[in-house]
Amino acid sequence: MTDDLYLKFMTEKFGVEKKVIDAGIQAQKNILSMSKKIDSICEFNQMKILHAMQKNKLSDSHFNFSNGYGYNDAGRDVLEKIYCDVFNTEDSLVRINFVSGTHALACAFFGNLNFGDELIYISGEPYDSLKNIIQELIKRRIKYKKIELKNNKDFDLDAIKKNISPQTKIIAIQRSRGYSLRESLNVRKIGNVIKFIKKINPNIIFLVDNCYGEFVEEFEPSDFGADLTIGSLIKNPGGGIAKTGAYITGKKNLIKNCSCQLFAPGLEKELGASLGESFYNLYGLFVAPQVVSCALKTAIFAAEIFSMFDFEVFPKSSDNRTDIIQAVNLKSKENLIKFCEGVQKASPVNNFFTPTPEKIPGYDCEIIMAAGNFIQGSSIEFSADAPIRNPYTVFIQGSLTWFHGKNAVLIALDRLLNKKK
Repeated sequence: MTDDLYLKFMTEKFGVEKKVIDAGIQAQKNILSMSKKIDSICEFNQMKILHAMQKNKLSDSHFNFSNGYGYNDAGRDVLEKIYCDVFNTEDSLVRINFVSGTHALACAFFGNLNFGDELIYISGEPYDSLKNIIQELIKRRIKYKKIELKNNKDFDLDAIKKNISPQTKIIAIQRSRGYSLRESLNVRKIGNVIKFIKKINPNIIFLVDNCYGEFVEEFEPSDFGADLTIGSLIKNPGGGIAKTGAYITGKKNLIKNCSCQLFAPGLEKELGASLGESFYNLYGLFVAPQVVSCALKTAIFAAEIFSMFDFEVFPKSSDNRTDIIQAVNLKSKENLIKFCEGVQKASPVNNFFTPTPEKIPGYDCEIIMAAGNFIQGSSIEFSADAPIRNPYTVFIQGSLTWFHGKNAVLIALDRLLNKKK
């Protein structure tokens, strides 16, 4: 599409003003070097997944439908072997029976913690949706502590060492920022803290909530010693194709305990019909690096163009990335709602809906969510959400294609700047 045709189409069909389009053209030029770096990481991860699929002799026979108990589901089993090779682990549990990444985390905690054990989060407060899980663990006489990051970016090694006790069973981190403005955590930093903790007690289980982080870097936390790595299939690793589910990958004995919690002791991994979803989970994994690269470019573009209009952004467009989330302080509740309305207007599905703030279970304030997606709740598709509280920060994530992501940001920004209905 020529520049003139693009300008005419965006102004006439989407109502975006020329000054916003011009700013977008400049922002795209400004992030060119970062885009090239993302492409390099994408290519490496693409070949890593290809090798894992070839090594495990993936066949079209693995796309067959299974039902009932799901015994001898070859597609499900080969999917889990592929995850082991991609994440460099002993065993995996990749199932549609998980309804979310939070559900998978709950199975990991309840499956591997017993009366008197201790769980320590060393990345500060975890997602709001985990608060109820932590309260239930405490009711079961499992101890819980959290340790804040230093300066919102570094592990507090002195505090970690001081707080580890003989009862400490699991140390957990949340790789992504959640609804906070702290830095997301890169895998090498995670690897260094794992080494530090294992020297204190090699039997401690190190668990990483990997949501939003898969394939953003060349390696995963499991490459650097994480015992359990967990994420949602309707985020990065599902590539926008997986329709539901989550994964847990790590040490074999720990995966067994997770499967006992998901199903029942003695049943474990042998059960769980795939219902034909193995095709979508495998296909989604194959395209995931490319989709993640589109989401990253969209996030960096958003950071660049919002900073051009004097909004505070986290991270900045030039910063190295370790998740797909872009945070922007929008200064007011009105701006926050207007931007989310713009995100909805720029969506391929339900663009005629209007997002409104409302109370959601697990959160302590109203939340506004904008997402016109093919898969409900899919955060690898272009979407935005925010708690309605100071400093009115919106969290942007996802995009199945770079061109949709870029132009959706322009449509939403135009709505915010010009207060359009």
